Amino acid sequence: MATTAALLILVLLVPAAPAAARGAETDPARRNLVVEAVEKASPAVVNVSTEEVVEQRGSPFPYPADPFFEEYYRDFFDPRPRRFTRTSLGSGVIVAADGTILTNEHVVLRASRIHVTLADEREFDAKLVGADADSDIAVLRVKAGGALPTVTLGTSTGVMIGETVIAIGNPFGLSHTVTTGVVSALDRSLRSEERTYADFIQTDASINPGNSGGPLLDIRGELIGINTAIYGKAQGIGFAIPVDRARRVMRDLVSYGEVRRPWLGLVVQDLTPELAQHFGTTKGVVVAEVEAESPAVSAGLARGDVIVRVDGRDVHSREEFEQRVEAHGEGEHATLTLRRDGRDQDHEVALTPFPAAHADDLAWSLLGLGVAEKGDALEVRRVRPGSPAARIGVQTGDRLLGLAGAPLRSMGEFRRKIIELRGAREVLLSVGRGPYQYNVNVPLARG
Repeated sequence: MATTAALLILVLLVPAAPAAARGAETDPARRNLVVEAVEKASPAVVNVSTEEVVEQRGSPFPYPADPFFEEYYRDFFDPRPRRFTRTSLGSGVIVAADGTILTNEHVVLRASRIHVTLADEREFDAKLVGADADSDIAVLRVKAGGALPTVTLGTSTGVMIGETVIAIGNPFGLSHTVTTGVVSALDRSLRSEERTYADFIQTDASINPGNSGGPLLDIRGELIGINTAIYGKAQGIGFAIPVDRARRVMRDLVSYGEVRRPWLGLVVQDLTPELAQHFGTTKGVVVAEVEAESPAVSAGLARGDVIVRVDGRDVHSREEFEQRVEAHGEGEHATLTLRRDGRDQDHEVALTPFPAAHADDLAWSLLGLGVAEKGDALEVRRVRPGSPAARIGVQTGDRLLGLAGAPLRSMGEFRRKIIELRGAREVLLSVGRGPYQYNVNVPLARG
């Protein structure tokens, strides 16, 4: 009898079996939809680490040095530049079994080496397939010698405010961190130091440095957005690039190595309070110019029209309008809702590639420059009075050496770059005169 009592006491003192041993992974009260979505998508989430080689001239002064003292003492110290490697961390998600990875452009910007670590701890060097700064999307590829786990591509069409979403990434280097929240808002626009982004998904799921490039998932574990941490002032909110836009950018980068933006043929301006009172609407953009022989002409658009919606979605600024149009691919159609004579009417526009034959006219309009080949360089032949080029002092006979950091040696390169930059606000112009080269940021003319 004493032996039986002792055994009973021993049983009571022994700790209960761990939850896993009791089959907690199949417990319906704990194994919810979030758990299943994370298990489904996590193997496709990767850590992206980059290395950038930076050169900096030696200086006896603590960084940042005073430019005056650096200039004064430069002859007394070793002028040879020092090279060092700068590293950064981000996230990415595998979208195709061949090793195609989506991430943010700012994650891999200026990287000399890109290293990817999978959830199963396999490591690979990645190749940059292409990147687009305007959408903050980059495409990488790794060769793993076999099929890799992938995330299921969903759609950002129909995303609902209030629905549950899941973010997975590597915030602050903490690999495969999962956060949850809801969709807080849609069609958010925000401005960074260099550009304005539109149509973001806003969420209260934590998105911190290191999350950039990782997936935003719906409750089914399908990809609905690419997380980005470009907005440094965000506290308790995060933003994601809609997957439909990311998919289109990826398609162009893989097929062409660049994003091909469709041509509509419109120059628009924001509504001022005076214009809003005149047209009777506080939303939309005003058509300031319709380019000749453009899709907009064929669709019946005219100067003075107010475009209030694109594909049924309200428009509030020029940046928002242009990004809504650029969300389409070449050959697709966009529906523009116009406010004309006090009534709204829909016009369907077929979007086409920008005609290369119009590139010279575009350069004259945006920059005020006419150039021609001279040997293995481009020479400025004409400068429009009052144009952006004229205002910075460009003269006939100068050499046009580059646009937006890309060197120019032929008219073909010049025309391709002008077409690519037609939606930009400003461009870095590299001009040669005699033995000197000047690099100046030039605002582009509009309308």
